[in-house]
This record gives sequence, C-alpha cells and structure tokens, in this order.
Amino acid sequence: MPKMKTKSSAKKRLKVLGNGGVKRSMAFKRHILTKKTTKTKRQLRGTVMVHETNMASVRAMMPYA
Repeated sequence: MPKMKTKSSAKKRLKVLGNGGVKRSMAFKRHILTKKTTKTKRQLRGTVMVHETNMASVRAMMPYA
C-alpha cells in the first residue's frame, strides 16, 4: 500500500508540538485592518492551540505528524 500524503495546506499552516498538540496562527489578520481596532489586532497576534474538536480532522490531514 502506498504512503499517505500530507496535505500541503496543513503542513504550511500547522506545527505539531512534542506533547502531541498542534499550534496554529489566528485568522482575520491579513487585510482590511483599518476598520479593526488596535485591541482586536493586538489580540490576534501570536499562536494558539488547535481545539480538541478539530484534532481528528487535523490528524487526518497530517498522518505522519
């Protein structure tokens, strides 16, 4: 049986940590930033963990991670 492929979009956007969690960046920070408040833009900085309800689909996209 051939190897399963990792989704290219997932490997570009997600990072698997040593404890098994998956790190992602937050959305809504790319464009149309003038109408967003400074507080909103500040809170969208950094990374967060993928929620456990989405982990099954993330694992399916990244079978060897």
